[in-house]
Amino acid sequence: MAPPWLMVLASFLFATMGVCVKLASAQYDAGEIVFYRGLTGALMIAAVARWQRGSLRTVVPAMHFWRSLSGVTALCLWFYAIGKLPLATAMTLNYMSSVWMALFLLGAAAMLGAARVDTRLVVAVLLGFAGVALILRPTIEQGQLWHGLIGLLSGMVAATAYLQVTALGRAGEPDYRVVFYFSLGGTAAGGLIASWSGWHSHTWRGMALLLAVGALATVAQLLMTRAYATGRTLVNASLQYLGIAYSFGYGVLLFDDRVTWMGLVGMLLIVGAGLAAISLRSGAPADNTGTATES
Repeated sequence: MAPPWLMVLASFLFATMGVCVKLASAQYDAGEIVFYRGLTGALMIAAVARWQRGSLRTVVPAMHFWRSLSGVTALCLWFYAIGKLPLATAMTLNYMSSVWMALFLLGAAAMLGAARVDTRLVVAVLLGFAGVALILRPTIEQGQLWHGLIGLLSGMVAATAYLQVTALGRAGEPDYRVVFYFSLGGTAAGGLIASWSGWHSHTWRGMALLLAVGALATVAQLLMTRAYATGRTLVNASLQYLGIAYSFGYGVLLFDDRVTWMGLVGMLLIVGAGLAAISLRSGAPADNTGTATES
């Protein structure tokens, strides 16, 4: 399958996973969903690695630990936001990770005393936060500001996880191994959180939703990884934002989410800012480096 179609399918699967997370949130806490998502993912990746005769042994366990810590933290925050906010809003705030990475880049340049700061990157960051302001306005009116800030924080923490994924790639770690240890981290952290907050009893519907969350997320990660490995970064990033459109449609059709002009304009600003930031960071449209994991 061509890389663009891999990304279209991966974005659809991630949005569908978001639907399952939102439905499962009525029965389970975020920690429990993260636990079962991680357990399912770890088992699936281990099976794939065995089938491909790949090794799960790593020589950089500390790097995997810190990547998993930030990635799982972002995932917990994101799943919490999905359960509390309109689906498209939670997805969009998490997609702010590209804008956060641009902001981190600007901060690093300032601390290192760079002679010149790319004003285009500054504009992209400002547009992104303007979009956030428009999206959060309806949540303030509905008394959901705290949930909106949690969603925004999930994108910021996810940005640090993506930077660590890049470092692991440079260290020679294959994508499936990065996803495997991330899934193990999710299983451990989710289990600890759920043990503290309390486990909920299962129903057949609940178990099906939890299994769907893990399976959809893992397959989507593998498809997205393949797309970024073989396609163009900017094309992939553009198609990845289809996840917001899918989530918007799901929200309107399944959850009766309200459509506001401020929310729509905010989403467009964040998508535009994210694409601009990715383009400027990569340095060229043909660059094949990208972030290909969920968090």
